[in-house]
Amino acid sequence: MSIGIRDAYGKALAELSKNEKVMVLDADLAKATKTIDFKNVCPERFLDMGISEQDMVGTAAGLAVSGKIPFASTFAVFAAGRAFEQIRNTVCYPKLNVKIAATHAGITVGPDGGTHQSIEDIALMRSLPNMVVLNPSDDVETKAIINAAAEYYGPVYIRLSRMPVPTIHNENYKFEIGKGEVLKEGSDVAIIATGIMVEKALRAAEKLKAEGINATVVNIATIKPLDKELIVKVAKETGKVVTVEEHSVIGGLGSAVCEVLSQELPTKTKIMGVKDTFGQSGTPDELLKHYGLTVEDIVKTVKSF
Repeated sequence: MSIGIRDAYGKALAELSKNEKVMVLDADLAKATKTIDFKNVCPERFLDMGISEQDMVGTAAGLAVSGKIPFASTFAVFAAGRAFEQIRNTVCYPKLNVKIAATHAGITVGPDGGTHQSIEDIALMRSLPNMVVLNPSDDVETKAIINAAAEYYGPVYIRLSRMPVPTIHNENYKFEIGKGEVLKEGSDVAIIATGIMVEKALRAAEKLKAEGINATVVNIATIKPLDKELIVKVAKETGKVVTVEEHSVIGGLGSAVCEVLSQELPTKTKIMGVKDTFGQSGTPDELLKHYGLTVEDIVKTVKSF
């Protein structure tokens, strides 16, 4: 079953309304980001800030100082880009308890085109001291991440996609900030993926198995702090690593993994992502194919090793 990650975010927020400290802010996009679900059940703790992302983040910081747990939402390209300075100086510098939940991340925003397809947000957010960066792979993990973010004290950036993705976790799934997850064990290569690419990595591993290649598949939902121990462990076991993300190859998951391995265990690594270019208009499937991020592309990359 395929469920939109942003839809799961809205449902998780609605459930969090039971916590009287939680407040939700949006920048005139509540129906698109699904924060409308929270507004419908708790309008008194919902603030529509209008098309004023910097003001939204500053207001969220003020609410955090007052003891609230604010979730501030807009599209990823506006959250990470337009409000970067406010996130840096007003949220991260004083380490305030603000959650930036950014939807419509990556190229699978689709027809909205390159101006709205944020492929640099992970790079921007993980560069900030005190910031935790989370990227769920399905609806179940999204709910778990939203709950974990609410419980964690400090700045959190949550990257949420627009398109529906198949559910890969069951309801017993437990998420912990800073811990990766081995979904499949193998001995020939480690495929380390994040976000919507995790399910594709699993399907690629099944195709590779049919050709005699046994791949470990790792889900990294916490980009920062990265699970260094797990990264080194799977690299040592397989000797080859392929990273997969719906983000630029510059500064994202692949860069983070290479930073760890270059210092801890130099390992042959290939980074799959958007190759230093902007997105463009198209359907999500068309764009994933154009930028080399399909199941078949993962299989081809692994086999090239």
